[in-house]
Amino acid sequence: METFRFQPGETPVLLSIPHVGTAIPPDIAGTMTDTALAVPDTDWHVDRLYHFAPALGVGFMKATLSRYVVDLNRDPAGAALYQGADNTELCPLTTFDREPVYKQGQEPDEAEVRRRIDLYWRPYHEQLRAELEVLRDRFGVAVLFEAHSIRSEVPRFFPGRLTDFNVGTADGASAAPALPSRLMNVLSVTDKFTSVLNGRFKGGYITRAYGRPADGIHAVQLELTQSTYMDEAPPFRFRDDLAMQVRPTIERLMSLVVEWAWENAKTRRRAAYL
Repeated sequence: METFRFQPGETPVLLSIPHVGTAIPPDIAGTMTDTALAVPDTDWHVDRLYHFAPALGVGFMKATLSRYVVDLNRDPAGAALYQGADNTELCPLTTFDREPVYKQGQEPDEAEVRRRIDLYWRPYHEQLRAELEVLRDRFGVAVLFEAHSIRSEVPRFFPGRLTDFNVGTADGASAAPALPSRLMNVLSVTDKFTSVLNGRFKGGYITRAYGRPADGIHAVQLELTQSTYMDEAPPFRFRDDLAMQVRPTIERLMSLVVEWAWENAKTRRRAAYL
C-alpha cells in the first residue's frame, strides 16, 4: 500500500501535508469503530487547497494513510506534544471528540505500535529528512512548510473558536525570526481572517524535529481553520466559494517563503525561478 506521495521541486522549499490521508489498511480497519472509519479528524482537502505549490517550484510530500493508523506528526517515542495539555497518541485511541477509535479490546499493543512505526511512520520521515538535506546541500538553505487544518471549534483542545491562521515555529526555535515575521506582516493586514504566531499551535513533532536554523533548515507550521475553506460537518465538503477567498492569502504566504528561501540561498541558480 502506498503510504505517501512525494514530488521534488526546484526551489529550497518543501511542503509537507502529513494529515491529509484517509486510507486505512484492511487489517487495521477491521479493529476500528464505525466512527473512526469515517476519519473525521482528517486535515481535509489541504492538498487541494495548496494545488498551486508546484507552480511555485515547491516540492511536496503528502500522506495517503489516515492519522488514525499512525500520526506522522507525533514523537515515535510517545512523548507528549504539549506538556500538561490533552494530547492524542502516536496511534490515537480516541477521536478529537473523545469517541473510541478501536472496538473494545482491539486497541494496538506495544508490538503493534512498533510495527506501524516501522511500516508507516518511518518511511515518511526518511524521505522528509533526506529531501531537506538534499535541498540544504544544493541551495545552502532549506525551508519546510508544514500544512495542517483543524475544525474551528474543538473543546477538547481549546475553548471557544480558534484563530483562523495559526503560525508555529516552536516559540522561535524552528526558523529564523525574519521568516515568520514576514509571514505575520502579510496576515496582519487582512481584515478577513484572524491570525497568531505561536499561539495554541506552536508546531508539531515535524516542525520541532526538523527545524534547525543553525544547520540551515528552517521549519514553519500553518494550522488553518477548516471553516475558511470547507464544511466542517460530514460529508466535509470542499467549498470553492470559501477557498477562493482564503487561497490568495495562502498563496501569498507560500510565495514569501520561496522568496525568503532564495534570498538566503547560497547559489545563483535562483535567478532562473524569479
